[in-house]
Amino acid sequence: MLAPTPSADTIGWHLRHHHQVMVSRATINRVLGRAGAVTPEPSKRPKSSYIRFEAEQPNECWQSDFTHYRLTRPDGTSGADTEIITWLDDCSRYALSVTVHWRVTGPIVLARFRETVAAHGIPASTLTDNGMVFTTRFSGGKGGRNHLEHALRELNITQKNGKPNHPQTQGKVERFQQTMKKWLHAQPAQPTTITELQTLLDAFVAEYNQRRPHRSLPHQATPATIYTTRPKATPSTDRSTDRSTDRHNRVRRDKIDKAGSVTLRVAGQLRHIGIGRTYARTGVILLVQDLHVTVINAATGEILRDLTIDPRRDYQPTRRPHRPAPTKN
Repeated sequence: MLAPTPSADTIGWHLRHHHQVMVSRATINRVLGRAGAVTPEPSKRPKSSYIRFEAEQPNECWQSDFTHYRLTRPDGTSGADTEIITWLDDCSRYALSVTVHWRVTGPIVLARFRETVAAHGIPASTLTDNGMVFTTRFSGGKGGRNHLEHALRELNITQKNGKPNHPQTQGKVERFQQTMKKWLHAQPAQPTTITELQTLLDAFVAEYNQRRPHRSLPHQATPATIYTTRPKATPSTDRSTDRSTDRHNRVRRDKIDKAGSVTLRVAGQLRHIGIGRTYARTGVILLVQDLHVTVINAATGEILRDLTIDPRRDYQPTRRPHRPAPTKN
């Protein structure tokens, strides 16, 4: 497979480690320039002006984001759009999971996250942007926590989100995606199916993790070297502190339907809470604190239902004893 021209640092690393030849970065850049193998870029903002942060241990923080890549039709024209989601270890830059989908949804994000946890352990924290598949923090309080947020809370993982319109916060995964797409575009045979694209992604991840030196890592080591040789971080064990300071409170107004239930979205799914047909069309106020819900008559203040949502069920029954069927004379 064809790859983009490696940087001067990468070439120098391979010359030094595989051929015992020491060549300066400036010399390599001059040779690449004379050969027309690099395109001069305009001056960039100096790196010293950025505030850098980096996790000290693998699994201390996982970054995630998704990007787009178009397939190519057999005739060479542009084909269908796909979305690629990445989970990247902040400390080592190790690509933990890179998968392609027609569209990245909340359930897909959760599924890929759980698969990554099964393969690499539980991270201490995550860092993403504010996309609705990652967080509902800017959804106006509607719908409660989404699939991923509930999973992170269950595992006591700290969830971090960057500022809106500030992609530099997720700079490592953004840079990874840029490198990945540049590599994909350089392949002579562009993928025509989503299966072919996933095969290319698997090849790129193997190259990136195992064989490609990373200039930001100590001694320009490969991501796999750092990820596999350092002790892994784990989530905090102080669950009491997490529960008391990270409650999700909502107030919602609704009306009981003719079947005697009211709906509430929990963990990305609509739940039906049984109240009773007697209260059909009654206006109610729902006080929601995580999975605990109090349903109050909006007109009288009477508590109609106080319960803890069972996330395994859609309908939340009243648990009232069934009345015996009337006997026929």
